[in-house]
Amino acid sequence: MQIMLLYDLLEPYAVKAARTVLRGEGISNNPDLPDTGQGGTIIDFGIRYFKCSIADFLNRLSTYQSSESFSFHPPTLPTITAASNAGEKEKDTTQTGKILITDTRPLANISLINYVVSRCIPPGLAGRYCVEVDFELYGKKQTAIGFPNNAGGYELRSPTFKGSSSPKTITTFSKDSNQLTVLEGFFDFLSYEVIASEQPMATSDFLVLNSLAFFHRSREVMDQYPTVNLYLDRNKMGMACTQAALQWDKTKYIDRSSLYRHGQDLNQWLTERNSLHQESLLKKMERRRHRKGGGLRR
Repeated sequence: MQIMLLYDLLEPYAVKAARTVLRGEGISNNPDLPDTGQGGTIIDFGIRYFKCSIADFLNRLSTYQSSESFSFHPPTLPTITAASNAGEKEKDTTQTGKILITDTRPLANISLINYVVSRCIPPGLAGRYCVEVDFELYGKKQTAIGFPNNAGGYELRSPTFKGSSSPKTITTFSKDSNQLTVLEGFFDFLSYEVIASEQPMATSDFLVLNSLAFFHRSREVMDQYPTVNLYLDRNKMGMACTQAALQWDKTKYIDRSSLYRHGQDLNQWLTERNSLHQESLLKKMERRRHRKGGGLRR
């Protein structure tokens, strides 16, 4: 419980509550949290971060209440053309480590499109929900896929970067359905859309958490529905959230992660499925060539 409250406390201040390494990559994003190289417990980290005594930090944990409110509507795709807000002095991102969005536009960068395709997402589908985002971090200009949330922030992904801009919160899509589908990240949401295009599926509203730290804080949203389908990651934290929901109401909440029980998340399952399908097709083509007596040509 103290760990979840700590995430709630730190969420408004940080790009990420922990350093995240991309699957299959050796590159990680640099969060806003100070990296002192010191070890210790959650309490040690908290008193260093807030520069307070142990008693003061424990008091924060005991008295903190989330004031997060969620508006349940599809997010718009804002076009940001200025690097600073009107009337505010532009901040120096070379030192603060804050992500500064400088421009957005339709998804067209070939490197980003290739990355989307490598995750088995059709570019047209990605372009329907995502934009191309220019941003600065530590004085370095970068471009990434941007998935907007309900507050105007972005989840940012590229072949070499994984992070998010402030404000960070959930993303919701309403289709006037009486059931809700909950997914952890936007690649899982896009994967769901791919699967839904291949087979008949009931209409659903969507809640993309963008971070498991928002799962418990989104219960008010989930409680509005008689049926909630959970497609959370099959890792320790994801399964813990799923089990918590089943304890709330096992008739309302349904664990759908058995679909990808051999993988970690929905996008990984889709990628592996497509890879196996492609491998099977290649083998069939090879057998047909051999039956025709052709074999491989040099």
